[in-house]
Amino acid sequence: MRRKITIFVIIYICFLLQTTLFQALAMASIAPNLLVVVVSSFGFMRGKGEGMCIGFFAGLVFDIFYGTILGFYALVYMYIGYCNGMFRKFFFPDDIKLPMLLIAGSDIVYNVAVYILKFVFRGQFHIIYYLLHIIIPELVYTLLVMILLYPILLKVNQKLEKNEKRSAAKFV
Repeated sequence: MRRKITIFVIIYICFLLQTTLFQALAMASIAPNLLVVVVSSFGFMRGKGEGMCIGFFAGLVFDIFYGTILGFYALVYMYIGYCNGMFRKFFFPDDIKLPMLLIAGSDIVYNVAVYILKFVFRGQFHIIYYLLHIIIPELVYTLLVMILLYPILLKVNQKLEKNEKRSAAKFV
């Protein structure tokens, strides 16, 4: 129960930061995607199932406040969490290269999915413009913020795992 509450608080704080503070600090109207960092991080730290659930709820929060179609972002984030969860067996807490690569890939997948489902279906085929002015700048900004946010998420996960092991040891 503690894990669920903690993750919900993390999702909510990152959502608030992404939609308020980082919108004010946006460079060329581009802000980092903190929810991709959270979903990707917990996906490869905890596995497919938990990554999928965290992705669904993070996307649902975004859908409720900013989505035009309920469930669109929930579906995209859910797939991101699931796909990152497949890399759990390659996850080592000391290595930042894999998380950085997975978060970069997740941000690209997120933006391509948004481009395809929100622009291509409306007949807007300016992929080069979207790539150069939205996808790449957001990717860079997200990776810069990820360098600061990822160690915090890692410490929170390690503390939660330590508490879970201690609680499990009491029952044995």
